[in-house]
Amino acid sequence: VQLQASGGGLVQAGGSLRLSCAASGRTFSTYGMGWFRQAPGKERELVAAISWSGSPTYYADSVKGRFTIARDNARNTGYLQMSSLKPEDTAVYYCAAGYLRSGYYTRAREYNYWGQGTLVTVSS
Repeated sequence: VQLQASGGGLVQAGGSLRLSCAASGRTFSTYGMGWFRQAPGKERELVAAISWSGSPTYYADSVKGRFTIARDNARNTGYLQMSSLKPEDTAVYYCAAGYLRSGYYTRAREYNYWGQGTLVTVSS
């Protein structure tokens, strides 16, 4: 699976962005998907994850109620809708995919495929 993340940019605090992750290659619909982020000087952290079917989903406490993960298997695309953005959301965001029959992975090492990252900058 090849992944291409896009949609990052500069936004003011309180604003919104939607990230997309376009997949090609193997059947995307058989893979769980996650969105990770890495801020300067910090470790990569899982932001949200979704099973191959769209449910269940996982959110880090820091983004619950503000971010929504979704996928469209017919379009081989995953999404991360981000609202009420805060300066602390500033990071490079990566999408990742890992083969899983059900559920989702929560650790980076469990994901087999990674996109190139897209930078999100939230100004105060």
